Amino acid sequence: MNPRTINKPEESVVSVPNSVGLSADEQKKIKLIAFYLTQYHPIPENDKWWGKGFTEWTNSTRAQALFDGHYQPHLPADMGFYDLRVRETRHEQIALAKQYGIEGFCYHYYWFSGQRVLNKPLDDMLSDSSSEMPFCLCWANENWTRRWDAADHEILLEQKYLSSDAIKFVEDIIPYLKDPRYLKIQGKPFLIVYAPQHIPNVLKTLDIWRNHCREQGIGEVHLCAALTHGNSNYIRYGFDSAVEFPPHNLQSCKNISSYLRFYQPFYGNVFSFKDVARNYLDKQYEDKNVFRSVFPSWDNTARTGSRAIVVLESSPENYEYWLNRAIEATQKAFPNEERFVFINAWNEWAEGCHLEPDQKYLRGYLEATLRVVEGKSKISSFKSCFEKSDALGESQGNSYLREILSVTQYHLAVKIGKFRNFINQYPHIKKRLVPLIRRLKSFLPIE
Repeated sequence: MNPRTINKPEESVVSVPNSVGLSADEQKKIKLIAFYLTQYHPIPENDKWWGKGFTEWTNSTRAQALFDGHYQPHLPADMGFYDLRVRETRHEQIALAKQYGIEGFCYHYYWFSGQRVLNKPLDDMLSDSSSEMPFCLCWANENWTRRWDAADHEILLEQKYLSSDAIKFVEDIIPYLKDPRYLKIQGKPFLIVYAPQHIPNVLKTLDIWRNHCREQGIGEVHLCAALTHGNSNYIRYGFDSAVEFPPHNLQSCKNISSYLRFYQPFYGNVFSFKDVARNYLDKQYEDKNVFRSVFPSWDNTARTGSRAIVVLESSPENYEYWLNRAIEATQKAFPNEERFVFINAWNEWAEGCHLEPDQKYLRGYLEATLRVVEGKSKISSFKSCFEKSDALGESQGNSYLREILSVTQYHLAVKIGKFRNFINQYPHIKKRLVPLIRRLKSFLPIE
């Protein structure tokens, strides 16, 4: 982000005297795991929907700045516009991640009632013993839609949740769970579900998964619920733990878009990095077994354009401080326990969310990660880069009304999300109410 962006003063935060660092013993117990997207190779489905040869790079390279100083597009540096069908590319990613302190990848797994997509890199990884990187899976159990927001607008691939899906899904992932590289916590394979609230009869589904894993000789599994789309409770769904998934479930973050001079009408949200990071660092969960997550930056303009969520002040330094504090909080809450801290993400380029080197910061985010891991971080607060510029002035008219609209949109989206969670448990009710929910969601230009 260009430092000449917003007319707001720098704010101080409570400092930590030293980097938390990780002792040799703590390094074994606290592992940094990066979420990993496999949409960097063509597949027939994307060819049909978006045009021949579409990959994540297609969206990323088309992104345009929305205001003066807006950092878009995000373009890769060291590895270029890679293709994950090339095994050497994955080996290079693994070597780079390990060099800078990442100890595992969490691959997004796309499965729709037996139909797998974006699975070729995963299948190749599984068969390639030289891909020496621990990993786990996150079932991305949401609809694929033309708006890239998982809502029920124009559905391209639907999660049907057929009666046979529970056993078919767990049968499908057994080869991964049995792999010696698969990440475990307390000896149990670690599986994340992105949207557990969408699964009808979720308790029964988890029972089927657990029983089948026992029957297959895997033993107990650790099932983790992602805190997304308003879900804040993993116990009610029968999971063992939860994982934060920023920027999902943000609360009380001020939308500062009214301070920016956009080139075209903007209907999304703009937040300050330090406000977002503080929001997560300050969260208190009633059910305590929640894994911390951070992101290096966030800006999904490439996917959603004028409906984007843009996080300003993203920088290696601010990410470094957030990561440091997240590890510190994990150590304090779970002393001497085996834990993961997640980073969203290794390569979400169309969401402006990547540890991989880009043309602006090069390896800056990776170097920040390593400083935290090695206890060499000197960052003691979030840094503000808000200064006067032609991109920004005073709040751009009707700021009070815009704030009301922003707050209303957020809370209405949360309420709708919770309502959808409820009706997902009752398919006959869902069938009648889905048209109404679609209409309501069409009025919400937010994720």
